[in-house]
Amino acid sequence: MTNNISPEIDLSIIIVNYNVEYFLEQCLNSVMLAAKNVNSEVIVVDNNSSDGSIEMLKAKFPKVQVIQNSENVGFSKANNQGIKIGKGKYILLLNPDTVIDEQTLTKITYRMNADDQIGGLGVRMVDGKGVFLPESKRGLPTPLVAFYKIFGLSSIFKKSKRFGRYHLSYLDEFEENEIDILSGAFMCMRKEVLDKIGLLDEAFFMYGEDIDLSYRIQKAGYKNIYFPQTTIIHYKGESTKKSSVNYVFVFYRAMIIFAKKHFGQKNAFLFSTAINTAIYLRAALAISKRLISFLAPILFNTTVLLCGLFALTNQWRIRNISFPDEAYYFLIPGYFVIWSLNYLILGAFDEPIKLIKQCKAIIIGTIIILVFYALLPKDLQFSRLYILLGALWYFSWLILNKALLNLFSGKGLSLNRSTKRRFLVVGDENEFHRVKGIIEQNFQSIDVIHPLATSESFKESIGDIRQIEQIIQDKKIDEVIFCAKNIPAGKIIELMTVIKISDIDFKIAQPDAQFIIGSNSIDAAGEMYVLNINALNNPGSLRSKRLLDASVSFLFLLLYPLLFIGYNKKINLLYNLVDVLFAKKTLVGFCENEKMIDSQLPQLKKGVLNLMDDFDNLDSSNIDKVNLIYCRDYTLLKDLKLILKHWKKLDRRTI
Repeated sequence: MTNNISPEIDLSIIIVNYNVEYFLEQCLNSVMLAAKNVNSEVIVVDNNSSDGSIEMLKAKFPKVQVIQNSENVGFSKANNQGIKIGKGKYILLLNPDTVIDEQTLTKITYRMNADDQIGGLGVRMVDGKGVFLPESKRGLPTPLVAFYKIFGLSSIFKKSKRFGRYHLSYLDEFEENEIDILSGAFMCMRKEVLDKIGLLDEAFFMYGEDIDLSYRIQKAGYKNIYFPQTTIIHYKGESTKKSSVNYVFVFYRAMIIFAKKHFGQKNAFLFSTAINTAIYLRAALAISKRLISFLAPILFNTTVLLCGLFALTNQWRIRNISFPDEAYYFLIPGYFVIWSLNYLILGAFDEPIKLIKQCKAIIIGTIIILVFYALLPKDLQFSRLYILLGALWYFSWLILNKALLNLFSGKGLSLNRSTKRRFLVVGDENEFHRVKGIIEQNFQSIDVIHPLATSESFKESIGDIRQIEQIIQDKKIDEVIFCAKNIPAGKIIELMTVIKISDIDFKIAQPDAQFIIGSNSIDAAGEMYVLNINALNNPGSLRSKRLLDASVSFLFLLLYPLLFIGYNKKINLLYNLVDVLFAKKTLVGFCENEKMIDSQLPQLKKGVLNLMDDFDNLDSSNIDKVNLIYCRDYTLLKDLKLILKHWKKLDRRTI
C-alpha cells in the first residue's frame, strides 16, 4: 500500500454521510472549531444522499473535501475511499451524528504523539441526554464473551470481570485503559498502522467493521486506548437499535463473519451455530415483546368494554325484558366496533388524550348507531336507552383507564398534564429570540419559553448559566435548548452530563440555521425541529388522508363503467385506483424532486396526482417549499379540492 502521509497534516477526519444533512452540518460546525489548533483536513464521503447534503456542503463548508458516490456503497467501503486520499499522520473515522469538544482533536493528537505504540484510540461518548454510552469501550467478542452478551449475563453482572467483558463494564468510564475494541463512531488510528494491516474489511456492510479493524490493530502489536479525557455526543448509540429485529440479525451475522475470519474453522463453526441459535431466539423474543406491548392494552380494553356492554343488559333482564340473540352475537359487538372505529378515525386514541376529541368521537359514533338502529326491523330494536348507556360506559371507561394509567405512572389524574411543554433557551438575547421563533413554529402547545443568559444578562433572562440546574427544577422545565453560537460544545457536553434531573430533554441550536437537533430518549434516534410540518405529520391527519384515498378510490371503482368513457388511458386508471385502494399509492402526493428534502417530510406513497398539478415550471428550491407548506397547512379539504380539479389526470401512468 502506498504511503501518502503529508508532514503538514497531522489528522485526516473522515465522515461518511447518508441522508443526515442537519446532523452533518452540526457535526462539521463542531469539527471546524476543534480543528483550529490542529493541522487537519476534513473529508466527507457521501453515499448518494438525496436530502440536500451535497448542496449544504458546497454552500457552508467549501474547504471540506467531498467524495460523491452514485450509490450507497456501505460504511466500510466509503471510509476506505476517504482513508485512501487522507494525507494525515492519523486517521479519524467520525460519525456525522456526533458533536465533539473544541479540545477533542488537540487532546487525541497529543495523546497519540505521546506513545507510538498506540495504534487506535477511542473517547468517552454520551447520548443525546448526556448518558454514558457503554460501547465507548469494548472487549473482544470471543465466543464466550458473545455468549454472555447474547443471553444477557453481561447486563446482569456488569461489574464482573468474567461476565462484563463485552462492554468492559467493570472499568471506570473516567479512567484511561487499554481496551480491545474501538467504536466506529469515533475511531482514531495511526496511518502507518493502517498501511501495515490494511483498511476496513468491506465484507462488513454496516456493523462489525470496527471490531475487525480493532482486532487487527492488536494482532499487529499495537495498543487500542480508551481515552476519557475528552467526551463527545453520539446521538445514535448502539442502544438506539437494540429493539429492532433487523438489528439483531444484521449485527450478530456481522459477528459470525468476524468469527469465521479470526477464530479458525472449528471454533467459527461452534460460534456460528451458537450465534444463529441466539439470533432466532432474540428475534423471537423481540417480536413477542413488541407484539405483547402493542396488543396487551388493546385486548385488555376490548375485554373490559365488551364485558361492560354485556353486563348492562342485566338491568333489562331484571325487569324481565329479554334481548334477542342477534343483539348478543351481532348488534352489541357491532356497536362496540362502530364506536372504536370512530375513535380511531377521529384520533381520539392519540396522545395527548383530549376530552373534546373523545366527546366528538362518542357523539358521532352514537348518532351513527342510532341511525342504523332506526333502520332495523322492529323485533331487533331492543332499546335506545341501552345505546345511550353503552355510549356513556364506553366513554367513561376510556377516560377512567387513562387517568389511572397517568396516576400510576406518577403524572397524576390529569389527562392533559403533559400537553404543554416548558422550554429553557440558553444563549444571548438575539439567539434566544431566533430559537424561540423556531420552537413556536414547531409546537402549538407551549406553556412558556424562558431565556437563560450565558454571560451578559438581558432584560428577559431569568438568570445565568451558573444557576441552570436550580432553574430547571424551580421552573419545571421539560426541554433545554443550548445555543451553539454562544456556548462552546465542550461546555454543552459538560452541562448535559452533570445535570442529574430525570425526564429532561437536551437539544442544540446551531448558529444561522433553522434547525434544532436533539434526542428525546436513549431508544430514539436524534430528532429535529426544522419547520412546523405537524399538520400532516400527525397520526390523525395521515389516517384521514388514507380514509379519503380509500373512499374516493372505492367510489371511482364502483363508477368505473360510467367513468370508462371519460378517460383515454382506461387501464392506467384502473391500476391507479386499485393501487390507491390497497395503499400502494396515494391520490395526492408530494411534488417529485431529485433533491427533495425527504428527511423532513412524512413518508407518503407515490401520488397519482401531486402538488405540481397546480403549478407550472417550479425550480428545485420552490418544489421543496411547496412540499413543506403542504405539510404545514395540510387539511383534507386541500386534497379534495385538488382531486376535484384534476380528476381527469387520474389515468396518468405512475410507477
